[in-house]
Amino acid sequence: MAKRDYYEVLGVDRRASEAEIKKAYRRLAMKHHPDRNPGDATSERQFKEAKEAYEVLTDSQKRGAYDQFGHAGVDATSGAGGGGFGSADQFSDMFSDVFGDIFGSGRRGRSNVFRGADLRYGLTLDLEQAVAGETVNISIPTQVSCETCDGTGAKPGTSASTCTTCNGAGQVRMQQGFFSVQQACPACRGTGSVIQDPCPDCHGQGRSRKTKTLAVNVPPGVDTGDRIRLAGEGEAGQNGGPAGDLYVEIQVRQHPIFERNDADLSCEVPISFATAALGGTVKVPTLNGEVSLTIPAETQSGKVFRLRGKGVKPVRSNSTGDLYCRVDVETPVKLNSRQKELLKAFNDSLTGNGNHHRPRSQTWKDSVRRFFDNISS
Repeated sequence: MAKRDYYEVLGVDRRASEAEIKKAYRRLAMKHHPDRNPGDATSERQFKEAKEAYEVLTDSQKRGAYDQFGHAGVDATSGAGGGGFGSADQFSDMFSDVFGDIFGSGRRGRSNVFRGADLRYGLTLDLEQAVAGETVNISIPTQVSCETCDGTGAKPGTSASTCTTCNGAGQVRMQQGFFSVQQACPACRGTGSVIQDPCPDCHGQGRSRKTKTLAVNVPPGVDTGDRIRLAGEGEAGQNGGPAGDLYVEIQVRQHPIFERNDADLSCEVPISFATAALGGTVKVPTLNGEVSLTIPAETQSGKVFRLRGKGVKPVRSNSTGDLYCRVDVETPVKLNSRQKELLKAFNDSLTGNGNHHRPRSQTWKDSVRRFFDNISS
């Protein structure tokens, strides 16, 4: 009887990927497996066909020969042409490979040594601390290696013994008909060893809960969102595995005077009307102390002055930013009668005198005039 095309047997395109072939075979194998269809000769034949097609099309060399020469290219080498199932171990290994993602790790096994979990800690700093950098002590609740048993989980003076159920492999194989499935040993939970006399402090876990104090070296120039990695300061590993890492995430508090934008700082500087009109000097705070800022005559509110090199040197840069000072002309409050009279007289002296101007007010009036002229025209 002529053999059917392997791609037709599995119901896949000739350009199908290995994943698509495996998926198609899994569907057919589950449908036509002899254990699910006892005494059904048709299902048994279709199951054999699907197995034969899968073995050829998932082998790159065999698939290439089949695509070029058809069945004649693989009958002499595939070992599938006889129509049998092959050895029980060969079949079970192939079936474990296909169904490993459903029933467990399959034939490949797994490591019983686990790395400890990484930890995260939020560290809030003042702006001065973040800019200058300093060493900060933090307390971290974490899992650490048990000091009593040195992480073995066994009572001091004793040791774990090899699991007799799995002979130290950590896995056992279950056979059900044609199925052969590997799973973690129920006796040792996959570790391959059994602790007969557990440590009294960690109860055989090899780890214990503890709060440890660490010194974090905060480099100068850090900002909100920066992370500092402390290697090996996370949770302790299991069964001799390495410890995880600790990530310290920086958050900088809002400052009452300065705002930070990467390397630059900015602040508002209130000045009197007289200083704005006549000019003068004012003291301006910086992170390194006060400096004098010269205010030229006729300075308008909102004018920004730049102080070079008075900003921040970021942690990833060699250049120091600047400080931007925005002056705000302050209106005096709680004036006495004499001060009010003087201000009124001063304002009257400006009215109608072309030699004295309020430039922003004049510009605003001109804009309003043009606006209404455009509406009326």
